[in-house]
Amino acid sequence: MSQELHRSVLLREAVDALVTDPGGFYIDGTFGRGGHSAAILEKLGERGELLGIDKDPQAVAYARERFGGDDRFTIWHGSFADMAEAASGREGQVSGILLDLGVSSPQLDQAERGFSFIHDGPLDMRMDTSSGQSAAEWVNSESEAEMARVFREYGEERFARRMAAAIVRRRAEQPFERTLDLAEVVKAANPAWEKGKHPATRVFQAIRIHVNGELEDLQRALEAAIALLAPGGHLVVISFHSLEDRMVKRFIREKERGPQLPKGLPVMDSEIKKTLRSVGKAVKAEAQEVGENVRSRSAVMRVAEKL
Repeated sequence: MSQELHRSVLLREAVDALVTDPGGFYIDGTFGRGGHSAAILEKLGERGELLGIDKDPQAVAYARERFGGDDRFTIWHGSFADMAEAASGREGQVSGILLDLGVSSPQLDQAERGFSFIHDGPLDMRMDTSSGQSAAEWVNSESEAEMARVFREYGEERFARRMAAAIVRRRAEQPFERTLDLAEVVKAANPAWEKGKHPATRVFQAIRIHVNGELEDLQRALEAAIALLAPGGHLVVISFHSLEDRMVKRFIREKERGPQLPKGLPVMDSEIKKTLRSVGKAVKAEAQEVGENVRSRSAVMRVAEKL
């Protein structure tokens, strides 16, 4: 299997923030094409270990091909939401967990995966092609109201109702099977195109997030990370749109603050159980990286340490 061109975003910044112990056990929750994993392994010593996780069967196959000869590395096929299962027996022992969210460049660039509104392919969008409902099955069966809700909430699309109605009208005549077919219908229903952005961008993003359960998986993964991390272990999350970043920021803030008790309760601040502390400020890609990789322009990295 040849390696598709893929540049890991915020590579140096993420790995430097993640690896604090060369002999520790680490989790790369979104293996992708192994850019971050390769850099992590370079920083680990002989006793260090890395567990890679990915939903995508292609990514898992590539991981076995690329790192199969390294005894420090293991790959697990599944969602990072289930990392507690993947790292069973390691509760409270993990030195660092990395989550690089969103869709990878190879997934976007392979027309047959169905993520792209530029390259024609079957309307799929599943990260794990071995299970779940495809994008075509969803747009051809979902109610107009629910479709509009998904577009509005996950795509932050202001013309969500208009686009959902256009899709329902068209599918009554002919079901959707191809990406460019759906993109054209959404494009025609969008009355206000944004400069430099394809008019179907937000709808495709919303469908992808919904079909893959991305936000639900992220919430579960963040909670799982708390139990897995050792004291002093780092959680590093790279987000690519505001919904993800808001969720990560809120989660870290809540765990940093601890449970909110009723006012007037005679409890000292030192007695409140706090599980995380934020490390530094949010990090964004520098101008040089954005110039070399346009997909890095929306990336935001947040780091937290287990207390």
